[in-house]
Amino acid sequence: MSEEKSLNFIEEIIEADLQSGKYNSISTRFPPEPNGYLHIGHAKAICLNFGLGLKYGGKTNLRFDDTNPVTEETEYVDSIKADIRWLGFTWTDELYTSDYFDTLYRYAVDLINKGLAYVDDSSAEDIAALKGTPTEPGKDNQFRSRTIAENLTLFTDMKAGKYKDGEKVLRAKIDMTHSNMLMRDPIIYRIKHAHHHRSGDKWCIYPMYDFAHGQSDSIENITHSICTLEFIPHRELYDWLIDKLGIFPSHQYEFARLNMTYTVMSKRKLLQLVNEGHVTGWDDPRMPTLSAFRRKGYTAESIRTFCDKIGVAKRENFIDLSLLEFCLREDLNQKALRVMAVLDPVKLIITNYEEGNTEILSSENGPDEALGKRNLSFGKELWIEREDFMEAPAKKWFRLAPGNMVRLKSAYIVKCESFIKDAAGTITAIHCTYIPESRSGSDSSGISVKGTIHWVNAADAVTAEIRLYDRLFTSENPLGEAGDFKDTINPNSLQIITNGLVEPSLKEATAESRYQFIRKGYFCTDKDSSPTKLVFNRTVTLKDAWAKEVKKN
Repeated sequence: MSEEKSLNFIEEIIEADLQSGKYNSISTRFPPEPNGYLHIGHAKAICLNFGLGLKYGGKTNLRFDDTNPVTEETEYVDSIKADIRWLGFTWTDELYTSDYFDTLYRYAVDLINKGLAYVDDSSAEDIAALKGTPTEPGKDNQFRSRTIAENLTLFTDMKAGKYKDGEKVLRAKIDMTHSNMLMRDPIIYRIKHAHHHRSGDKWCIYPMYDFAHGQSDSIENITHSICTLEFIPHRELYDWLIDKLGIFPSHQYEFARLNMTYTVMSKRKLLQLVNEGHVTGWDDPRMPTLSAFRRKGYTAESIRTFCDKIGVAKRENFIDLSLLEFCLREDLNQKALRVMAVLDPVKLIITNYEEGNTEILSSENGPDEALGKRNLSFGKELWIEREDFMEAPAKKWFRLAPGNMVRLKSAYIVKCESFIKDAAGTITAIHCTYIPESRSGSDSSGISVKGTIHWVNAADAVTAEIRLYDRLFTSENPLGEAGDFKDTINPNSLQIITNGLVEPSLKEATAESRYQFIRKGYFCTDKDSSPTKLVFNRTVTLKDAWAKEVKKN
């Protein structure tokens, strides 16, 4: 009998709240800002919030934090929704902070009427100068003493568009000597004359994140507002605003965000990689975005399993990318169809095989019988991997070499008799003989060989472009290195093979179809692929090649 999995600290809080009767049911939310594509770090938050809703029979809203019209686009909204659906989750309500702009404006007016907010004409530099430091208190300025009536008039004029960007802000009136600097009269509204992707030009003032976030949670009756650890200092302001406004008491809880080796997850830096052409776009398979993982061939199940394995903690740490790749291999090993592809071909000619003869052989599609079998054609001339032949074999070399015997996968045992080189010394053809009695599935030859290699039939092999993707950075912690993080970009993160050869069954491959190229790794059909030009992305190698590099260093 398996042990029951222990609860994480957020689940413990929720179970205590439900058992005490504090809540009859829970409500969570996933609140992305639509200013970029979701990355693997967001997957952890998605799995946590939606997972809690499912586990406890509650609801989970998708709320777009669209309070900054300068950086937000509908393209990002659409991509976020697609990524969440791909991960396997469905939201209760699709909401936008912009839905609440009228309500948030009324909340701001309420604070002014209570003497808890004021309009400040100071420049950003002056505001920063008077805010003090963690060890020195801030100082009041002359605008802090404005009357309620004056503040109401000025705030109304801000809304009416009478002032330029940055000319005035609305600040909460809390305590300029507070030990938490975020509580030193934080800005809660600023002027931005910019077109909003939903509200158009209706507004020229927009709430700051700290003013919009908690109030939006409250409007939606969110019981457990889950954020990452960097928002711990914000919790005090979150609670203060809800308390002073007298609205539903949503509460914020913090967990450790995902930090992963060989990865950058700052949206700003990811945008830099895109804009500067280091990658081809947000869904470049070397990027850590969910759309990139999907294009590369990752499964939603493997990412959910990964998020479950790393758990929910209160302390920051780095997770090794190898764990994510392990989860992927475990999933693909059960699902991916086995096929044969030759990435660096050299001709193999079976000299004693009848000219013009073609056999149809049978090969398993995978370890699960439910995946069935497929037919392969076999003939006199084949393509094999150049690396599977060695002219002067090393010790314990079990593949092809002069006089050596190997089994051709799902076919026959062959023996290398000779080989041909061109004027440059490159091997152009390998001549073998085959053992007719050694056919796979009905072998009566009595011959045992230690090596098995893959192949494709030269008569019907299909040319394909193979994109070998690797880690984008050579450093485990690119942002922790001295200098520019882009200095650690891996120059070998993409190798393109234009003359790969695959078995003809792949002519029908559709976008995002996943395969194990036998002995080469897991691959996925790229969106660029077409019937006239097949394109496959390497999803992950069969083994962790980077582990060896780490040990070497």
